[in-house]
Amino acid sequence: MPALRIILGDQLSPSLTALDGCDKDNDLILMCEVQGEASYVKHHKKKIAFLFSAMRHFKETLVENGYRLRYTKLDDPLNARSLAGEAARCLDEFSFDRIVVTHPGEFRVLVEIQSWEEKFALPVEIRADNRFLCSPEEFEQWAEQRKQLRMEYFYRHMRQRYSVLMNPDGPVGGKWNYDAENRKPPKEGLDIPRPYQSQPDDITNDVLNIMADFFDDHFGELEGFHYAVTHAQAKVALSSFIDQRLPQFGDYQDAMIEGEAWMFHAHIGLYLNCGLLLPMECIEAAEKAYDQGKAPLNAVEGFIRQILGWREFVRGIYWLKMPDYADQNYFDANRPLPDFYWTAETQMNCLRQCVLETKANAYAHHIQRLMVLGNFALIAGLSPKDVNEWFLVVYADAYEWVELPNVSGMVLFADGGILASKPYAAGGSYINKMSNYCTSCRYKVAKKNGPDACPFNYLYWDFLVRNREKLAPNPRIGMMYRTYDRMGKDKKQAIGEDTHRFLKSITP
Repeated sequence: MPALRIILGDQLSPSLTALDGCDKDNDLILMCEVQGEASYVKHHKKKIAFLFSAMRHFKETLVENGYRLRYTKLDDPLNARSLAGEAARCLDEFSFDRIVVTHPGEFRVLVEIQSWEEKFALPVEIRADNRFLCSPEEFEQWAEQRKQLRMEYFYRHMRQRYSVLMNPDGPVGGKWNYDAENRKPPKEGLDIPRPYQSQPDDITNDVLNIMADFFDDHFGELEGFHYAVTHAQAKVALSSFIDQRLPQFGDYQDAMIEGEAWMFHAHIGLYLNCGLLLPMECIEAAEKAYDQGKAPLNAVEGFIRQILGWREFVRGIYWLKMPDYADQNYFDANRPLPDFYWTAETQMNCLRQCVLETKANAYAHHIQRLMVLGNFALIAGLSPKDVNEWFLVVYADAYEWVELPNVSGMVLFADGGILASKPYAAGGSYINKMSNYCTSCRYKVAKKNGPDACPFNYLYWDFLVRNREKLAPNPRIGMMYRTYDRMGKDKKQAIGEDTHRFLKSITP
């Protein structure tokens, strides 16, 4: 009897385990564009267009390679509007002895698929996702004997396991991590290459043309769509990064410049996370550039650390700690998300720039996400539920497995230290150092208090004050409390009053 093989929208790899052993004459592959997956949160328009176009292009690849395939488009009048509904339609029309699917990336989808065995009275075979370099089971085994889970030690383990940037006697260059060399502020005259851009073809244009009918009320701009939507295009995007931006990526990966959304970053996360690129091909391309003398070690190691270390680490945390992880709120933060996260209507120029670029591109690089958008959410005490949903909505590379640990763990410290050793809280001076945003801001970064002061300055201290009981024992933060304790009474009072006034002004 044939099998029904289901490929999810973020599983667009020819080597996907769901395809292993496929009987091309009898098995049926199901791919479907479903309203439920596109709208369980109102994903960015560019994110939806990217995925649907990439899915349609992958469908063409599968058909060319002789697979028997059912593909349901979003505007098909028979579309059941849900993954289970589309599976049920196939099961009504054909006879199968089992359902085969690669392990989904999100917990809610896994729970749904696990229910199908009873729902459809058929065996459901959930296969491991071979597009990652560490399985959830392997990560659990690594974590088992550790009191604290720290990415640096996991990263070293992965470097050794895969022999990446390794010599017989240890890491290439003698150090595991060159992060200290990757924090240069922006300087005048930087020659920043243009990002890779693909020209939309007929398939992509067909997707773009139906977007308004289904997603007109979703966040984001659709104009200027230029993402890679095929494996070949994604490989070109990777190559252009390696050749043009990797050499300076290390130095300036934390830098932010107004009007320069892409900087020296690879912006390939959306391709990795849906399967158009595989992690090892990206790692090997960067390592080859170092071996050939085309990129320095601090750049290559920093890029590889994000893929081999951080990406695998957050996925491991996700599957280790779900489903409880989604409800973590260590600081009991409950302030609703301000409207400017959607509208960009704020006088804080750093936040305005990051939201505008996110709205236009469904992209912002990691320092914009962590130290501007995320830092504000942390020190303003915004609700983790609201912040998590926003990050999941707005970025083309966001799926819950990668978004939730990054936001709840790294950005908000909502997990109480499972993922990070301290909150990434900072005042305005950090943003001023790493960007030119403050130059044209209505607020003055040098002022600490008063109506003209940068809100990050007093919000930072108020965050420490209201969470003192939980944070004071942390050895990485204790010095800041000693600094606060030396402040005069008037200074402390001004911090509280400025914070109260400002937060009241942004509360929806």
